[in-house]
Amino acid sequence: MPRIRASTVAEHRAAQHRALLDAAREILAETGRPPTLARVAARAGLARPSLYQYFRSSRDLLNAVVEDVFPRWAARVAAAMDAAGSPADRVLAYVLTNFELITEGEHALATVLAEVVPGDTVAEQTRAMHRQLLEPLVEALDGLGVPAVPETAEMINAIVFAGSRLIESGTDLETVWESARALLEPFVRARAETEP
Repeated sequence: MPRIRASTVAEHRAAQHRALLDAAREILAETGRPPTLARVAARAGLARPSLYQYFRSSRDLLNAVVEDVFPRWAARVAAAMDAAGSPADRVLAYVLTNFELITEGEHALATVLAEVVPGDTVAEQTRAMHRQLLEPLVEALDGLGVPAVPETAEMINAIVFAGSRLIESGTDLETVWESARALLEPFVRARAETEP
């Protein structure tokens, strides 16, 4: 029986599960291809038979990675927006945090997952994540008194998408962020000044 490296069996299992997901994410990001279960187990420091206690197949593992990637992205954006003071700062935090995640390779990982995971799992998760991401942005825009909130949110997302393409083609984060901020900051600050 493997040695338990946590105070409870449940904590040990959670840590092993996390190690397997992280190993699969790393391999996907490095290779752009679905990793073998043997390679994931080796990267996580587990024997391959132990991996089957967590995932029955490569497909199960990939689906678990999909279910892990998108909520973590949304949670990180929401946390950054929550830490921002005003609605204007929340909008800027939304854009910057998305750019940071793209710089860290999360968008590339999501793109790889879309290519390698069979079925509509990734498309469904992507749609759900975008809806979840839009909620705090819509709230911030509403707090600014923007008259056409859904349309403005889509325009801001267009800036995020354009920035993601620039980052993934080699433009550094600071340059992309400064360009986006130059476009958005005057708008959000002006809206903030008009609110009572």
